[in-house]
Amino acid sequence: MKKERRIFGKILMTLMVAFFYLPIIYMVVFSFNESKSLTSFTGFSLRWYKHMLESSDMMTALYTTFSVAVLATLISTVVGTIAAIGLSSSRKVLRNIMEQVDNLPMMNPEIVTAIGFMLLFITFQVEKGYVTMLLAHIAFCIPYVILSVMPKIRALDPNLADAAMDLGATPWKALTKVIVPQITPGIVSGALIAFTMSVDDFIISYFVTGQGVKNLSIVVYTMSKRVNPSINAVSTLVVVIITIVLLIVNIAPMIAAKKSARSELGRRKKFIPAAAGCLVLIIAVLAVYQGGAGGADRPFEGQTLHIYNWGEYTGENIIPDFEEETGAKVVMENFDSNEQMYIKVANGEPYDILVPSDYMIQRLIEEDYLQKLDKSKLDCMEKLSDAVKGLPYDPDNDYSVPYFWGTVGIVYDKTKVDIEDLEREGFNIFLDEKYKGDVYLYDSERDSFMMALKALGYSMNTEDEEELQEAYEWLVRCVETMDTEIVTDEIIDNMAQGRKALGLIYSGDATYVMAENENMGYYMPEPGTNLWSDAMVIPKNAQNPELAHAFINFASDYDGAYDNSSYVGYTSANEEVMEVLSGEGGDYEGINAYIPRTDNENDEVFVYNEDTKKIISDLWSRVKIAASNAD
Repeated sequence: MKKERRIFGKILMTLMVAFFYLPIIYMVVFSFNESKSLTSFTGFSLRWYKHMLESSDMMTALYTTFSVAVLATLISTVVGTIAAIGLSSSRKVLRNIMEQVDNLPMMNPEIVTAIGFMLLFITFQVEKGYVTMLLAHIAFCIPYVILSVMPKIRALDPNLADAAMDLGATPWKALTKVIVPQITPGIVSGALIAFTMSVDDFIISYFVTGQGVKNLSIVVYTMSKRVNPSINAVSTLVVVIITIVLLIVNIAPMIAAKKSARSELGRRKKFIPAAAGCLVLIIAVLAVYQGGAGGADRPFEGQTLHIYNWGEYTGENIIPDFEEETGAKVVMENFDSNEQMYIKVANGEPYDILVPSDYMIQRLIEEDYLQKLDKSKLDCMEKLSDAVKGLPYDPDNDYSVPYFWGTVGIVYDKTKVDIEDLEREGFNIFLDEKYKGDVYLYDSERDSFMMALKALGYSMNTEDEEELQEAYEWLVRCVETMDTEIVTDEIIDNMAQGRKALGLIYSGDATYVMAENENMGYYMPEPGTNLWSDAMVIPKNAQNPELAHAFINFASDYDGAYDNSSYVGYTSANEEVMEVLSGEGGDYEGINAYIPRTDNENDEVFVYNEDTKKIISDLWSRVKIAASNAD
C-alpha cells in the first residue's frame, strides 16, 4: 500500500511538473523557429531574437518593465518593512484593523484596483505614463511586503529591542543592528514577491499608463492579436532574467556561507549595493539604447509623434527609418478594436495619427473628432490605387489617406473542400453539414452578420430589422448545427496548419495562410462581401499635425508602404507596391487574397449606423451564447 502511494505521488508530481513547465519549454523551443508559425517547427533560427533586439517597442518595454519592477521593489520593500515594524508596536485593535486593510488590496479583483487607480489619476489630473505606472506598482506591492515581514516580526522576542537599548544602543542602531537582521528572510521574501508581482502585472499597468509607455505584458498582449513569434523570444528572455535573479538570490548566500562564517547582517549588506548596481545598469543600458547622434539636417529633431494603430500593423523598419530621416521620436500605442480606439479619442486622449476602419472614420467625421488634411503638405495621393480612394465614408479624401485595404472571404483547404461547393453555395457553405465540425467563424459581429446577410441575398448595410433577425437565425443555425468554432486571430495559424476545412477570414490574413500552406485557397462569393479599408487620419486635438502629415507621406511612399505590406501581409494602398508584391517574383505572387476584388457590384463598404450597430451587437451576443450552449 505504501509503495502504491509512492508511485501515485511520483506520477502526480510528474504530471504537475509537466503541466507547469511544458508550456515554458514549448515557448522556448518555438522562439528559435525559422518561420512565423506558432505551432509548426520548421528549422532553427535566431530570426525572432534579432527582430526583438531591433524592435524599439520591445526593448523600451523591456526597460520599462524591469526599471519599474526594481524601483517598485526597492521602495515598497523599505516602506512595507517600516510599516510592518510600526504596526507591531501598535495597539492590538489598531494592528488588527490595519492588517485587514492591508489584506484588502490583495483580495480585491485586479480590474477593480486598476479602475480605482485610473480614476484617482484622472481626478487629480495626473498625466498617465511612467510615473503613474510606478506609483501604482509601489501601491499594490506594499501589502505583499507587509504580509511577508509580519510573521518574522511576530516571531521576535518583544523585549529584544529594549534589551539592545539597555545595553547602550540608540533606537536607530537597535532597529538596524538587531531587528532588521532578524527579519531579513521576511524582507527578502517580500522583495521577491513584489518584484514578481510588478514584472507579472498587466491589468493595472494597462489602465494607469499612457503616452506610449508600455511594459512587456502590454506589448505581448497587443502582439498576441497577430502572428508574431517575437512573443516567444521576448517571453523567453523574461524567463531567463527571472531565473538568473532567483539563482543569485538563492545560491549567493550559500556560497558566502561556505567561504566564511560571516554574519547575516554582512550578507545583507552585500545585497543593497547589488540591487542599486542592477538599477544603475538598467538605466545605463537604456541611456545607451535610446541615445543617438542627432542630425542638423533632420527637420523634426526632438519632436514626438503619437500614433494609435492596430497591434502588429506596421513593418519592421518603417518606424526606425522615419525616426532616422526626420529626427522625431515615434510613440506607438495599439488598440484591438475600432470601438476601443473611439473611447480613448472621445475621452480626449491626444494622438497625432489614428488608423481606424472605414465605418469608424465616418463616425469620427460626423462627430467632429477629425481635422481636415492639409493637402498642400501631402504628395502621396497620386501614388495610391484609385480603387481605394474616394470611398463613401470620405468621398474626397478630405480627412483620410488609405493605409491598408482588402476583403473578407472564405479560406479553405483545397484537399477537403470542393470548389464547386463554394461556387454553388457561397457563404451558405457554412451551413453544409458535409463540413460539420470543420468550420471556423470569425468573432466579429460586423463581418459575421455581413456573411449571413449576403448569404440571404441582403445588403450588409441593411437597416431592416426583419432582415437582421433572419441573419441572426442563420448564424444561430450555423453554430448549433455545424459545431462551429468561433475564434479571433488564432484562425491564422490554425488554418495555416490545415486544422479546419474552411473559415471566415480577412484577406490579409488569408495571404499569410496561403503563403505558409500551398493547399489553402481564398474564395469570395459572387453575392458580394465586405470591401474594407483602414486609413490614416489626424484628430482635431493632435499636438503635432505637421509631423503627422510628414509620416502620412512617408508611410504612403514606396519604401514605407513596401515595408508595411511585405511584413504585415495586407494589401498596400500604394499601387506600385501592390503590383510589385503580387507580380512575378513578388512575395505574394499567385496569391489571389492579396489583390482585392474591385469588379463585383455586390461588394460593399460598411456604412456607420448607430441604431443598427446596437441591434447587431445584441444579436451577436446571443449568437455566442447559442454557440456556448451548443458546445
